Amino acid sequence: MLKCYSYDIVCQEVPDEITLAVNISCCPNRCTGCHSPWLWSDEGQPMTEEMLSSLIGQYAAAVTCFCFMGGDAEPFEVERLARWIKDTYPHIKTAWYSGRESLPEGFTLDALDYLKLGPYIEALGGLKSPNTNQILYKVHNDGKLEKCCLK
Repeated sequence: MLKCYSYDIVCQEVPDEITLAVNISCCPNRCTGCHSPWLWSDEGQPMTEEMLSSLIGQYAAAVTCFCFMGGDAEPFEVERLARWIKDTYPHIKTAWYSGRESLPEGFTLDALDYLKLGPYIEALGGLKSPNTNQILYKVHNDGKLEKCCLK
């Protein structure tokens, strides 16, 4: 089960979107130099449809995107909940920031509008670094991925 450790409304994680970014605990990646090592632990509120409905309901008029920040331990639960968000709140885009190098076999992109892939490698920096290994994609309706840049 995914657990919400914390959340915030942000404007820099997804281009041109006001994003409700939810930090998910139990990160299995343990990247050296991780800026959020507290997310390695098993803490937080279980992410159920009821929890998400309450959270999104508070901010639905203010945000344009919901971003799962993590969830790599349970990618198919990210996929399922992203699909639920798109079905329940069709005006809100969905994004997933994953530290995985690639998606697991069988994962479908139809529930996502944006996807970030790549583990954090301290020497290469994050998405704003010209040397980063991480890539942010816009997911098109046909499933094709287009590289995005953060401003």
